[in-house]
Amino acid sequence: MLDIASELEQALAAGHRVGVVTVAAVHGSAPRAVGSAMAVADDGRVIGAISGGCVESEAHELAVAALAGDVRARSTLGLSDDDAMLASLSCGGHLSVVVSVLSPADAGVRRQLALAAAGEAAAVDIALSDGSVAVSESADPVPSRLRVARARAPRMVIVGAVDFSSALATAARPLGYRITVVDARPAFATAQRHPDAHEVIRAQPGEYVAGTRIGPEDAICVLTHEERFDVPALVAALGTPASYVGAMGSRRTDARRRELLRQAGVAERALARLRSPIGLDLGAGTPAETAVSIVAEIVADARGASDAPRLSETSGSIHARPGLGLAPVEHP
Repeated sequence: MLDIASELEQALAAGHRVGVVTVAAVHGSAPRAVGSAMAVADDGRVIGAISGGCVESEAHELAVAALAGDVRARSTLGLSDDDAMLASLSCGGHLSVVVSVLSPADAGVRRQLALAAAGEAAAVDIALSDGSVAVSESADPVPSRLRVARARAPRMVIVGAVDFSSALATAARPLGYRITVVDARPAFATAQRHPDAHEVIRAQPGEYVAGTRIGPEDAICVLTHEERFDVPALVAALGTPASYVGAMGSRRTDARRRELLRQAGVAERALARLRSPIGLDLGAGTPAETAVSIVAEIVADARGASDAPRLSETSGSIHARPGLGLAPVEHP
């Protein structure tokens, strides 16, 4: 249910009742996990999916029936062998689901939906007997209720509202990051320029990074390529527990920037955390390709893929290689 929290809350805020079908158990092959949900609003709008198309019609019927008052709280939806093959599954299976109805008056549940939509930790309990949804009151699951919980989403703070930052927001959002773009320049720090960012902040980057909450699952990417913004932002970033701190620039820029960071009091141990030049050596040339190289490095770090070549650990051009149709370019 929390996987479609934003859409559910929008429907409830608009005054609609919503029938929700939530996966309670998976038997055999099925493409979605326990807690995944599909919903139908009372205006006919369909939200989410629970099987990649295999049993959506059955789920739709259950949700519509629930809105009409025919609440069959628990049901089993089957995946035939043919359906499973269409969904690229190796064999058939079935889903146990629980059916609920949410209304605009469900304030506590709506609060949890709003938290999940904002990337914060949230949890609800669904009664297996009647499908009623309530805010989780205990840290321990109750056998008669399905606990649906979501941890806080990792953050990505992108310093610099440039074309590379827009491309990075687009590349990183599908990985589950809650994305903030921060820049002090009003002409650049606009939501229109960054449609895939969750928020665009107009502030001094160093002050923002120092004052915002950064956790050990978060990433900070400094892309402004201007020392007046980069250095304060990196001083603040390297003082956080962020799992990834990277900065864009040529090798010459990187060497000068590291010296400025030392002069600003950043210790060598902290400097060793800095991924600069940013990204894996993919031969990237365009903003979109560079964004892929950055998220690839973040994933490689997270997965412990230490053999992946990093620009910070290699020498030579950091842009397109000869023979790829793009001339090597070094930023000043």
